[in-house]
Amino acid sequence: MTTISLKGPYWVTVRQHRRVLILAAAAVALSLVSMAWLRYWDSRTVGLDRDHGHALLRAGMDWAATGFLFVPLLVGGFVAGPLIARELESGTYKLALTQSVTPSRWLASKLLVAGAVTLAGTLVLVGTFRLGWGNVGSSYRFQWYDQGVFEASGPVLVAYGLLALAVGAVLGQLIRRTVVAMAAAGAVTGVVLLVLSTLRWDWLAVRTATAPFTSGNSAMALVPADARLADTGLLTSSGERLEGWFCAEPFDPALCRDDVTVASYFADYQPASYYWPLQLIETGIVLALAALALLAAFRILRTRHG
Repeated sequence: MTTISLKGPYWVTVRQHRRVLILAAAAVALSLVSMAWLRYWDSRTVGLDRDHGHALLRAGMDWAATGFLFVPLLVGGFVAGPLIARELESGTYKLALTQSVTPSRWLASKLLVAGAVTLAGTLVLVGTFRLGWGNVGSSYRFQWYDQGVFEASGPVLVAYGLLALAVGAVLGQLIRRTVVAMAAAGAVTGVVLLVLSTLRWDWLAVRTATAPFTSGNSAMALVPADARLADTGLLTSSGERLEGWFCAEPFDPALCRDDVTVASYFADYQPASYYWPLQLIETGIVLALAALALLAAFRILRTRHG
């Protein structure tokens, strides 16, 4: 998509915000090049006494796992503020409406341009993260279920970017003040991300491993190393779950209360095979929310501008 091939309000949108678009493209490209270099340097230093390459890669991945979470917030802030609220606040949108451009086409052109950039940018960022994740995956802080890793490594990051775009379109029209709209869109997107990141572990049932309650035994030995551990504890002979304080640690039959008969250990976990089902479920939910927000944005537009 180039400014030469674009026409009408699409060309105007790209022209108005070309600096931000160029900056966004440069940031995404820099992230990809940096990760590729870190991955290469890690492979060159494997086996050395002081593996600085791997330490640098882990630092870069740690930054990416946190930094990529802010991408949807930035998208929402940009769409709500500079893209929509600023024009409504200053009244410059009226000029477009005098050029045989309907309000719906005016808004659609802005969202299509922003959506194309968001879609392409977040897809590249996901690929960038997975490029580095291949060398640090399954290690501390980079398990598939860790905060930041789950979002940055799959399609949910793309979905959150599109949700932020739709939320920005709604709040930009409702608030019509650039800075306030930016803050509100970022806050709403962040709250949705936080809530869904908490609820996602309830969408698929946990599996339970048990082991006889004997000294030196544990159900943890039956839990795959790459699984997400949800809960551990003790079971009575009737299957009732007990809190850990029924037996002193280290757990031993001789160190338990006399009024309770402990039969086994249990461990609830979610295997690594849940990764893609959870990704697809959350992506579907977020895209559905984005579609509802987008419908609301155009309804608000029709109500206020006919």
